[in-house]
Amino acid sequence: MNAVADWIAVDWGTSNLRAWAMAGGRPVAEAQADHGMGVLQPHQFEPALLDLLTPWLDTGLITVVACGMVGARQGWTEAPYTPVPCAPLSGRLKAPPATDPRLDVRIIPGLSQVRPPDVMRGEETQIAGYLASDPGFDGVLCLPGTHTKWAQISAGEVVSFRTFMTGEIFALLAGQSVLRHFVGEGWDEAAFTEAASDALSRPEALAARLFSLRAESLIADLSPAAARARLSGLLIGAELAAARPYWLGQRVALIGAPGLSETYGAALAAQGLLAETADATRATLAGLAAAHANYTETAP
Repeated sequence: MNAVADWIAVDWGTSNLRAWAMAGGRPVAEAQADHGMGVLQPHQFEPALLDLLTPWLDTGLITVVACGMVGARQGWTEAPYTPVPCAPLSGRLKAPPATDPRLDVRIIPGLSQVRPPDVMRGEETQIAGYLASDPGFDGVLCLPGTHTKWAQISAGEVVSFRTFMTGEIFALLAGQSVLRHFVGEGWDEAAFTEAASDALSRPEALAARLFSLRAESLIADLSPAAARARLSGLLIGAELAAARPYWLGQRVALIGAPGLSETYGAALAAQGLLAETADATRATLAGLAAAHANYTETAP
């Protein structure tokens, strides 16, 4: 048995690799690297993992349960999607072609939806982690991020979900569009709330309202902080308009980084909905622990 860990939990995204040495369901050590799926070829995944985990390994076999883009078609090995409706961890774990005799690696598959077409990888593990703490949850889970997910949950299953590229669009507009000259650091809460409400009530005017950020910066000295907040508000407001069937009149919980969850919560609160919140890392670890428990129960 490994001196540090009973097993190892891994969250392997496009940009980053995070790992935790686990004692039961409790992390006892953590490590991370910028060896995300986006910079690795399939044959490079095992060396990248070993570079990170070597301090936790001895000569014995240890189980590694991983979620995220490591199971994508461009990842270590493809873990086929499980179609909804289904429980978030109902798919079979996939073993990649690991050669080190100390590693028993298992990858959690993502979820897919036919109509409208949609997929998720990694978020299903956070959903499972949230449901582990609230198994009777009936409502909607919103997972804010680069690609925000809205998932309808009922009877322990993901019934349907939608993905919005709001975070990526924000990054592109703020960093590469003409707005990059006017969007700065800082925050203006009033500007965000006003912009979010405006976009939610008139999403068809989004493209025009985006350009008005440039115009107002030039002729009315709109501050960089206010421009940033308005850009965020316009994009999140348009997302809320499209996702209205998911959140209107529903119990909603936000699973994400604290700052981003607060931003979404503020936009929802302005519409009279008080969302619950949960920490994304804690949900990820709880979901990985649930997947590990399922695997050990069914392993021969």
